[in-house]
Amino acid sequence: MTSAQTLRVRVAKRQASGQDIALFTLVSADGAPLPAFEAGAHIDVHLPGGLVRQYSLCGDPTDKSHYRIGVLRDANSRGGSVAVHEHLKEGVELEISAPRNHFPLITGAGAGKAYLFGGGIGVTPMIAMAHTLHQTGMDFEFHYSSRSPAHMALREELGAAPYAARVHQHFDEGAPTPAQQRADAAAILGAAPPGAHVYVCGPKGYMDWVMDTARAQGFPKERIHYEFFQVDVQKGGDSFTVVAQASGKEVVVEAEETIANALERIGIRVQVSCEQGICGTCLTNVLEGTPDHRDEYQTDEEKAANEQITICCSRSLTPRLVLDL
Repeated sequence: MTSAQTLRVRVAKRQASGQDIALFTLVSADGAPLPAFEAGAHIDVHLPGGLVRQYSLCGDPTDKSHYRIGVLRDANSRGGSVAVHEHLKEGVELEISAPRNHFPLITGAGAGKAYLFGGGIGVTPMIAMAHTLHQTGMDFEFHYSSRSPAHMALREELGAAPYAARVHQHFDEGAPTPAQQRADAAAILGAAPPGAHVYVCGPKGYMDWVMDTARAQGFPKERIHYEFFQVDVQKGGDSFTVVAQASGKEVVVEAEETIANALERIGIRVQVSCEQGICGTCLTNVLEGTPDHRDEYQTDEEKAANEQITICCSRSLTPRLVLDL
């Protein structure tokens, strides 16, 4: 461990798993057990050039000997996935955060049946959830959607898992006809028993489809759980002034820059990670003004309260925004 915030780890194993997907097994650089994590947790991976990206842990949460992440190389990404694939070779050491969980699994008495929906690389947190659900004896179904079998990560492992009978694989291409092999969320969730919960992660369109279907089938919002790993962030807008209350400094945030970038220009650096408003790393208290929330991290109720803002992507609806910085 290098500090209270980061862990020093080594890439113990790298393996291909599905088209353009690599799995990385990370162990502590000093050989000590890694901190425990709960299903749904992710880590921040610190990459060359100051990039920090979040990846879900997709191993067994009871195993502290290593962490495992799966990363899709996406040429259209903001550089993180390409940096991972190019830099993280076996033997390389790097820094990561301790696990954080914004996507917790509901367990225990009264939790109800769990429906896990993973689209593409969004399957990774579902694997840890499946381990926990199986180990605790809870009822669940695991629906994994991908373009084709060749694009699936961990397909063989899932087929041999102790919970394999609960895993349903769905494809957009190939034979039989796509309509027969695609997931029918309405039929799946329409048969759900009372008290069931839905968990979904994947591309935004896939997630919206699953969540909209769950709502249409009568699932209340407290039983629909989700985690975005990539979203299209709305950019631009009118300029406004941000005041950093503690320092007394202020800066004009121009139309095409973020609050975080503007603050950095005047020497105030706030830790930013995802740059998309999905991780909560840069969440900052608002003292005056009304934010223009553009994140997916806060709930609708939290946004309505206007008490905090993600400064990596959100802006202001008022000419002046005072922050607790």
